Amino acid sequence: MSLSYRANMDLPEPPEEALAHSRRLQARVREEIAAAGGRIGFDRYMELVLYAPALGYYSAGARKIGADGDFVTAPEISPLFSRCVARQAAPVLRALGGGTILELGAGSGRMAADILVELEALALLPGRYLVLEPSGELRERQQATLDERCPQLADRLEWLDSLPPEPIEGVILGNEVVDALPVKRFRHDRGWQELCVSTGPEGFTWRAEAAGEPLVRALETSVPALPDGYESEIDLNLPAWMTGVAGALARGMVLLTDYGLPRRAYYHPQRTRGTLMCHYRHRAHEDPFLYPGLQDITAWVDFSALADAGIAAGLELAGYTTQAHLLLAGGLEAMAAEVEPADTRAQAELSRQIKLLTLPSEMGERFKAMAFTRGDVPLPDGFDLRDLSHTL
Repeated sequence: MSLSYRANMDLPEPPEEALAHSRRLQARVREEIAAAGGRIGFDRYMELVLYAPALGYYSAGARKIGADGDFVTAPEISPLFSRCVARQAAPVLRALGGGTILELGAGSGRMAADILVELEALALLPGRYLVLEPSGELRERQQATLDERCPQLADRLEWLDSLPPEPIEGVILGNEVVDALPVKRFRHDRGWQELCVSTGPEGFTWRAEAAGEPLVRALETSVPALPDGYESEIDLNLPAWMTGVAGALARGMVLLTDYGLPRRAYYHPQRTRGTLMCHYRHRAHEDPFLYPGLQDITAWVDFSALADAGIAAGLELAGYTTQAHLLLAGGLEAMAAEVEPADTRAQAELSRQIKLLTLPSEMGERFKAMAFTRGDVPLPDGFDLRDLSHTL
């Protein structure tokens, strides 16, 4: 059974050079679909269009983040976000006498720069700041940002192609990383079906297949009873990913921030189409088959599954809260008070940034933070105002 959800969308057309790039990636995906007998899992499709070497969205050279990209992240909105994150890392670094920070995917490099500048002001710089970054374009942009913002700290910076071979003592950070991990799509229709990717006259299309045993087992274990016609996502590889992250930490803290929900809300009966979302030129839509390789594809994070995966990997859950509460508990108001009251323009801009970061209608409640610890380290205070771990 094939399905198409493509809707009429008012989206800007890419230039011919970008379209030619997308066609090369589409040919690569079609080859894999043909070799697999006519369909592949959506998780494999998502992996290819986001990460295929030299072709995927995050592996090729198109600008992704910022006004001339496809989306904006919290560190791009305001340095206050990264400064608050730095203050969550500071007690751990103090307890370790320095330690290492490992950032999983550093975007434009703004978060790394702002964290380092804040920690330098607190006299709590890490011995090393490692960046795990698969995108060559983003790596170059990060290096340029850090060279401009904190050139005096260049000797502490190191870029990695994979997780470090030896576990670190310090802090692992990931902002909007988990939402980009490949997911499987499924539907409940008198039983479990997997929504695979096939080819059709107009490009790629959905194809419903009976779910295989691993997917059925995961759904029956993790997902509540759902009505027929319900569609959503599940990340079967999240435990393995979290095991890798935990394996990179000998002692310290993992702090992950992303948009998502606990399981009961994630699979709410009214959320009948799941959480899959695409971003192209600052427009959000639901068609993952549009312009493959030229748009971002994400799914909201099931924070209950993330907590389970972290605990199973040997970490201790230290807290779960909204982004707004993390920032407020992390000193946001005190930082805002540093701006000169007479500077009305700066005050207005600061107010705009804080609203975007904290209002429920913006990023304040849609985005969450989750921390894990390993070993005897101080607990972060960002969860003191409102710890929502009981909702998981």
